[in-house]
Amino acid sequence: MLPFGVPGQLGFDEQRLEGVNRLVARLVEDGCFPGAVLLVARRGHVVLYKSYGFSQLLPEKRPMTLDTVFDLASLTKVVATLPVALRLVEKGELSLDDPVSTYLPDFRGWSKDNVRVWHLLTHTSGLPAHLPLYSLLPDKKEVFNYISLLNLEYEPGTRVVYSDLGFILLGRIIEVASGGGLDEVARELVFKPLGMDETTFNPVDELKERAAATEYCKIRGRILRGEVHDENSWFLGGVAGHAGLFSTAADLAVYAQTWLNKGVFNGVKVLSPLTVKLAVRNQTGGLNECRGLGWVLNRRPCSCGDFMSEKAYGHTGFTGTSIWIDPLYELFVVLLTNRVHPTRENQCIQRARRLIHNAILSSLVNV
Repeated sequence: MLPFGVPGQLGFDEQRLEGVNRLVARLVEDGCFPGAVLLVARRGHVVLYKSYGFSQLLPEKRPMTLDTVFDLASLTKVVATLPVALRLVEKGELSLDDPVSTYLPDFRGWSKDNVRVWHLLTHTSGLPAHLPLYSLLPDKKEVFNYISLLNLEYEPGTRVVYSDLGFILLGRIIEVASGGGLDEVARELVFKPLGMDETTFNPVDELKERAAATEYCKIRGRILRGEVHDENSWFLGGVAGHAGLFSTAADLAVYAQTWLNKGVFNGVKVLSPLTVKLAVRNQTGGLNECRGLGWVLNRRPCSCGDFMSEKAYGHTGFTGTSIWIDPLYELFVVLLTNRVHPTRENQCIQRARRLIHNAILSSLVNV
């Protein structure tokens, strides 16, 4: 866990920062999400760390706690799949310029030979955004071949289309290149070195007991708690490149600070400074969205709000999770909510993120 700091000594107006607590509490009261955990840090010190509301409403109410475990959904892409892919590049086991077909031989035909690992990381591969693989295929063994045989929807490198399918393939490429499972490799290369002991796929019973509930799943016939919400990840056994990771705000704070520290935390280096610089650089200039490797870059309109700098980058997850990191102001915000509990029909999360980020950043008086 990061050390705690005094907000005033870290450039925050403490009264304004207290207003952030009232804002999040109001959003809970208004039904934007049942509960949340918010962690804000600057210059390596935590200035705000608080839980709000409930981690579960049905079938019984459970209060939200600081150590609640959340289904990260698409934060999996940048907390697990991205750093593992980058570590393999550093180790010489993978190259961003490698054709996808090097690892998945069926991925060929109509411009597919031109698709590189880089295209998957930047969401420019030409693959569709999403398909309900769990309802289209009889067995998870068919998933990678099925995606590999799909027709591309556009010429690779000409558009940004956020694609779960691309990251599902990327997870498989990591497994082929490393010789291990994505969950195992992520633990050994990223989570274990950083001390992120509560970050995992398929959480064990003790972590499941602390998990925030997500949606009522018609397929499984129950409210999900400690089980992956994403149906395609569930179909793949809970371990996939696009979704499936669980974690806590404290663990994600360590991860975010590692990026601010250019790949190092407490003397442990998991990424090189050049790797971090490459990953947060605009890779899609001239296209319809600004993307780094995995990360979303701050360009308007953006869920990070109105005050983060143009150097900020982050990502969100469907279940109501997000991380935003701003190197210029030396801060990050981890906001974890269970907005899909008990139903995904709740659609106010994007506005809520902007409001919360605006309140945090406008509390800065020394920049």
